[in-house]
Amino acid sequence: MSSRLRFLRSPGGAIGAVILTFVLLVAFVGPFVAPYSPTAAVGEPLAGPSAHDLLGTDEIGRDVLSRVLHGGYSVVLLALAATVIAYASGLIVGLVAGYVRNWVDPVLMRGVDVLLAFPPLLFLLVLITATGTSVAALVIGVALVQAPGIARLVRTVTLEASVRGYVEAAVTRGEGTPAILRREILPNIAPALIADASLRYTFSVLLIAAANFLTIGLQPPTSDWGLMVSQNQQYIAINPWSVAAPIAMIALLTIGVNLIGDAIGRSLGRSTAGWAR
Repeated sequence: MSSRLRFLRSPGGAIGAVILTFVLLVAFVGPFVAPYSPTAAVGEPLAGPSAHDLLGTDEIGRDVLSRVLHGGYSVVLLALAATVIAYASGLIVGLVAGYVRNWVDPVLMRGVDVLLAFPPLLFLLVLITATGTSVAALVIGVALVQAPGIARLVRTVTLEASVRGYVEAAVTRGEGTPAILRREILPNIAPALIADASLRYTFSVLLIAAANFLTIGLQPPTSDWGLMVSQNQQYIAINPWSVAAPIAMIALLTIGVNLIGDAIGRSLGRSTAGWAR
């Protein structure tokens, strides 16, 4: 087995890969095999499971199974976009703050500390209230919530790497700061960042789901797992599948990603515990 896939040798990594593969199949193949349109009423509202509707119907008669099959790609892709943006910004700040140890470091990190002082969901609520509800505002808001924690982690591992012999040798050779960061430090801190990324992605999933649950993210009639929970929570006693199914998919996504992230961290000789914000 390739050294890049050695995390699959562990039980946790293998189980996580199976779970994540299942969730991704549901998210990206589901829309093509869904029996009905996710926005069309196909039966009586809040009907229980039947041969016609395997998971019953929601509050306006839409097929729950079809909405679950259509509702995953938004969660998966929006969380991925937010995590990538967060890492792009946090990585730059953390590298510069950790390597250029002069007035730049305290200035950058004081800004990071200010952002870390805000509760994530409150910060997201304020941002979306100020800018208006949109997919872009949701993704950027989640990225801004994640970026300070990433910057702090990157700064910490950069400080550790910057005193290593290979960095001192690069300085002696006359290499500039951008080259040292790109060629010497970044490859050596990559294992820590790869393992940490799973926790960041999981947090993005949960935060986006929470925003959609509070209807400050995606809006009806969009089919989304978090939005489904929000729309049907008061009817859980009538058709529990309308709430249980999307919750189960969100839970499986986070469990699968966390298991894989932890397995990657262990295979690289690191632990992901305590790295998240």
